[in-house]
Amino acid sequence: MKLDTAQASFSQLLISGTLIHEADFDEMRERLGIEPRPQVVIVLSIDRYTDLALDKSLQWSIEIGQVLVEAIFESITLPFLWVWVGEGVLAVLLELQKVQPVEPSYKQVTYGMVRKIQNFVDTKGFSVSAGIGTYYEDPYKLHLSYSEAKESLINRFFQGNRMIFQYEGQRNIQEESAKPVTHEEKIELLSRVRIGDEEGSIAYLVELLESLSQSYKHNIDLFKSEAYDLVLSLSRMVVDLGGNASEILSENARMLQDLYSTIRYDKFVKKLCAYWRKLAKQVSDEHALEVSPIVRSAIVYIREHHQDKMLLKEIAQHCYLSTHYFAHVFKKEAGVSFVDFLNKVRIEKAVYLLEKTELTMQEIAARVGFQDANYFARKFKMIMGCSPTDYRSSAQC
Repeated sequence: MKLDTAQASFSQLLISGTLIHEADFDEMRERLGIEPRPQVVIVLSIDRYTDLALDKSLQWSIEIGQVLVEAIFESITLPFLWVWVGEGVLAVLLELQKVQPVEPSYKQVTYGMVRKIQNFVDTKGFSVSAGIGTYYEDPYKLHLSYSEAKESLINRFFQGNRMIFQYEGQRNIQEESAKPVTHEEKIELLSRVRIGDEEGSIAYLVELLESLSQSYKHNIDLFKSEAYDLVLSLSRMVVDLGGNASEILSENARMLQDLYSTIRYDKFVKKLCAYWRKLAKQVSDEHALEVSPIVRSAIVYIREHHQDKMLLKEIAQHCYLSTHYFAHVFKKEAGVSFVDFLNKVRIEKAVYLLEKTELTMQEIAARVGFQDANYFARKFKMIMGCSPTDYRSSAQC
């Protein structure tokens, strides 16, 4: 079961497609004493390898690798070659011999072999997923089977561990269910950041990512592209509000590279939300007040629920205080009454919607929590010194 360097070198030439520049296939097989004549590639990937390897020793990595190799030799009875192609990732180059290279024959055989490998490693405390490429009689095309096996494994992004994916060719499907993030949804997401609603923006971000995952479950690149666009939109907002442009651009490049290499949806969402929080905090810090934990809790609640009908009694109950005592404490620490603070948050969001959308005054009023557009206009002028219409006109100049 030890790695044969000649076989490993030969395998690398095959899966890289560079054998054609080195020698004739049969001549090199004979020269190296290699018997298998592979026609299909299976790529095996140890699930959550990066997490498992965290803080583990080199010896652990060697041992888990040996277990996977042992599983291959126990489960595959046909001639094959094998080679490590990355940390926790191994390629098996399989000769199907008398198996008919037509569907579904070779797919059934390879699928059955992978299941045996999975069953073996299950008993050792870890799991593997596999991608299976297409059958190629021409050995100089085996690198295509390898590329297909790797590509099919991308589908593990949404579906989890212990999966088997068989390459189905380029789909190029325009899914009827595909639903990108709309302009209105993006504005709602960013407006929550603008008013300092850090937690609310993250909760809404998770909702949008879940919706995107359903729309683009067969196209991970489009899913990631939509997610990247949301991050870049927030970055532009932070820069416009005075953030350090060069620092943010540098952080963006690093983060996007990290997200691109992330192979699990849950990990992707966790990393994206952590970075979103870091950017949003630069905005929410501008809204921070030196207040007690009780009043801070009320402020967070107001920002998260500003669109809803909100009563002083409701906020007081949220903070486990009497209505009278809460009103007194809130005004003392925040500097304004509960109602004035709520209106300020709503108007701040209205300002953003006036700047970034073509929504009517009635629509904006409803979106920020005012039931009456005339009352909204009066409160806007009281706080901003001009009417919503005049503000939009000046902002567009």
